Amino acid sequence: MRAAALDQLWVYLSGNPLLSLLMTLLAFLLAVRINRALGGTPLLHPVTLAIAMLIGFLLLVDMDYATYFEGAQFIHFLLGPATVALAIPLYDHRERVRRLLLPLLVACITGIVTAVASTLGLAMLFGARHETLMSLAPRSVTSPIAMGIAEQIGGIPSLAAGLVLLTGSIGCILGPAIFRLLGVTDPAVQGFTMGLAAHGFGTAHSFARLGAVAGAFSGLSMGLTGLLTAFLLPGITRLLGLG
Repeated sequence: MRAAALDQLWVYLSGNPLLSLLMTLLAFLLAVRINRALGGTPLLHPVTLAIAMLIGFLLLVDMDYATYFEGAQFIHFLLGPATVALAIPLYDHRERVRRLLLPLLVACITGIVTAVASTLGLAMLFGARHETLMSLAPRSVTSPIAMGIAEQIGGIPSLAAGLVLLTGSIGCILGPAIFRLLGVTDPAVQGFTMGLAAHGFGTAHSFARLGAVAGAFSGLSMGLTGLLTAFLLPGITRLLGLG
């Protein structure tokens, strides 16, 4: 009788979209605790850990992504407001941004061209298929933009999203070491670089580890990179004979 009651409860919960929302929040909270217990290592970023936990949960309960997203869409909706909210700390440093606007734009365009050209060049050298190339191309911008760009240029949106997460994790691992190696100590430079190379992961890392100034410039860089990549990427792919 107890087993039947538990079965009925599980049927009710599994059909309730709020279960996905609850599990997403719990997975992230647990991932944050694990990451902190390990000293905050970027090797096990909370987002990456949470994704792994959620994949395990979906496989365990045999839940398809469409069902999961019915509940998780509430968090997905907040992605837009959260990105817009990055303008608040940026506003506090608007005068410095205004003075550095031209160098920042040049650095951003240079970073985009370097990232795309080097990525596609290496992938072509190893014989990657066209779909894979087009999924790799937008790997340095935030996931929603990367998925949209990949879909427009013939890539696989889901693969692009996964590559974006991988890029962010690697950026958080290598970024601080590169700063130390090159003697880069300016938080604005550090933040802008992290946002350009590691998008949302880099921005979160900048706010948490490098300070408000770095976080503000990282948010600016992430937004600029996403916007400019959408315009520049089709031209770069055509120049490389992939358009």
